[in-house]
Amino acid sequence: MSPKAQIPSHRKPRSSKMNTALRAGMTGGVMGTIALTAAAAPALAADKNAPADTVEMPTLSTADSNTLAAESLRHSAQQYSLQQAQQDAAAEAKQEARETKKKAEAEAKRKAEAKKKAEAARKAAAETKERASRSTERSSLTTTTNAAAPQGGNVATLLSFLRAQVGKSYVMGATGPSAYDCSGLTQAAYKQVGVNLPRTSQPQSTAGTPVSLDNLQPGDLLYWGGAGSAYHVAVYVGGGKFIGAQNSSTGIVERPMNYDQPTGAVRVL
Repeated sequence: MSPKAQIPSHRKPRSSKMNTALRAGMTGGVMGTIALTAAAAPALAADKNAPADTVEMPTLSTADSNTLAAESLRHSAQQYSLQQAQQDAAAEAKQEARETKKKAEAEAKRKAEAKKKAEAARKAAAETKERASRSTERSSLTTTTNAAAPQGGNVATLLSFLRAQVGKSYVMGATGPSAYDCSGLTQAAYKQVGVNLPRTSQPQSTAGTPVSLDNLQPGDLLYWGGAGSAYHVAVYVGGGKFIGAQNSSTGIVERPMNYDQPTGAVRVL
């Protein structure tokens, strides 16, 4: 046999330990493969010229691989649980904030409605009181009076008497015939037609039916101040004018309404 024929033509089988380690690495997953590579690196660095098929690779048992995998899963589960707990806490905080806001809004709405109702009740009570007061005042104006309108009262006679007094003196407390104060003149004038008025301006201002200053008729009694507390009186004579005993400087005069605008008027004829 020739020398060439004596050279073996087959390669040495791969180590069974190497095959076992590789199978263990595949079984253990990614963690097993990393551990296997790290373990084999020193041996390869120690002898670079050693035949590749004689390298002994460290083995990684299935139990170790399972342990690493379980630890990885446990860590992942812990991370997930922590993240889920944080998300749940955030969601709960948001829900509590929404509920708190709703409660605050409901309370504010309740207070606003209560205030509105209280204000409406106050206004209603004030209006009721005002209506009652006006009704009482009207009743007083029509009943609390000594004036009695005569049958067929003569306004012309009243006005004629008043014009005859123009130019006479104003004297406090005077009732005529040469001088008058304001209520003394009106009392004397209405007496000419059978109407007995009270002596002073305060009760005279309620001696009849209230009338608007826009709806005056000749013979209506004008007053200045409040009804029942008037401080001056005169008589409307038509044409936007009145006659009255004004003061000690002017005496009894006839003046337009805008000379001294009265507060109100009553109709006694």
